[in-house]
Amino acid sequence: MSEEQGTGVPHIFGRQLKRLRTAAEMGRAELGSRTGYSESTIASFEQGRRIPSAEFIARADEVLGAHGVLLELVEEMERAQYPPFFQDAAKFEKEAVALHFFAVQTVPGLLQTQDYARVVFAMRRPPLDEETIEQRVAARLARQAIFRRRPMPVISFVMEEAILRKQLGGPAVMRGQLEQILLIGEQPNVEIQVMPDAREEHAALSGRFTLIETAKGRRIAYVEAFKSSRLFTDRSTVRELDERYGVLRAQALTPRESLALVEKMLGDT
Repeated sequence: MSEEQGTGVPHIFGRQLKRLRTAAEMGRAELGSRTGYSESTIASFEQGRRIPSAEFIARADEVLGAHGVLLELVEEMERAQYPPFFQDAAKFEKEAVALHFFAVQTVPGLLQTQDYARVVFAMRRPPLDEETIEQRVAARLARQAIFRRRPMPVISFVMEEAILRKQLGGPAVMRGQLEQILLIGEQPNVEIQVMPDAREEHAALSGRFTLIETAKGRRIAYVEAFKSSRLFTDRSTVRELDERYGVLRAQALTPRESLALVEKMLGDT
């Protein structure tokens, strides 16, 4: 696990898990068998090198007779699976009633396939170790549960055409990614738009951002840059980015035109 992920919560959970397992006189292999994991994975959990899912935590709490001790750490463990700069944004995203994304370099995380996400993380420099890559991929895919949430949040994306033309990971990876964009774009609560390379006007040349609206009507802007990110809650900044996003949507292809373009690209691969 890299320092970027830096949090003591996985290690605290790991020590607690080992203490409860030892008190129950249960070996790692047995705990793994009863929870559906390998002995080596249980060791990784106990050493704080891997972050377990909420499902594992609930099952381990039951198997070890922990009476909720492990369950108390579920929320903190969910936060720990993300790099520190994204943890607060991930919390707001999970609870959002509306989300709007503008992407300039890669397909937005909520739309990424497992293979595409793995390629994106593997290209980080300095490189991430294999375990961290797999953890980040799992965390990114877990975010996509939002598409199955009820009531359904309103979600829209505007992404640069160049993103879809990059052959990250090769043709097979991009074919799978284009197929996923088409699949998600057909959902009634999702709109995906492409900003054509040929457009002569562009309202957001300064880079990517996300707009979040909570159930309580709170509006938040998340702006990510190199090695840093910021959550803006002041009305002035959020309004500025909201207006920028509105112009972007007007300048981009319509959702129907955008999916037609993606379908054409898929046919050309």
